[in-house]
Amino acid sequence: MKKYFTLLLMAIFSFAAVSCDTRNDDVIVQDNDTYPVVLDINNVNFSNDATNGYFISRSFTTPLISTDVVLIYRKAGAASDGSAVWQSIPRTLYLDAGNELDYDFDFSRNDIMIYANGNYDISTTPQYLNGQTFRVVLVPASTGGKNANVDYSDYESVVKYFKIDDSKVKGF
Repeated sequence: MKKYFTLLLMAIFSFAAVSCDTRNDDVIVQDNDTYPVVLDINNVNFSNDATNGYFISRSFTTPLISTDVVLIYRKAGAASDGSAVWQSIPRTLYLDAGNELDYDFDFSRNDIMIYANGNYDISTTPQYLNGQTFRVVLVPASTGGKNANVDYSDYESVVKYFKIDDSKVKGF
């Protein structure tokens, strides 16, 4: 009986030691080295070269943190109250005669590139290449799955979730 009692105590102690966990998976880690920041690229024309095609390029004044993410929205027009209507990119615009124009982007820690491309000669539709406005939103990605309920394609959802004061938008 003494052996069983000793084994039982060891089993209980082992179970307690293994099941103790000092991590608290419900704690949200605050990323204090990231903002979110909103930057505007106003009334800009796409450049064109043989390497990049039609593009807009901007460099960050300070390199991004490795856990930051870039979201870009194109101003597609204005609502009836005069407020901007933002569309997330990448985006395909379906035009007349089966023509499609694509906006896309990439980013690194140091810069962003926005591209315009199509299944036709897009120089024939300068209204999609000239006088464009883009909104660049830098957000922390370190919150991981905790922000899974954010609709990143909806600018207003992103602003609300990250508590962005977009009245303080900076030029880029």
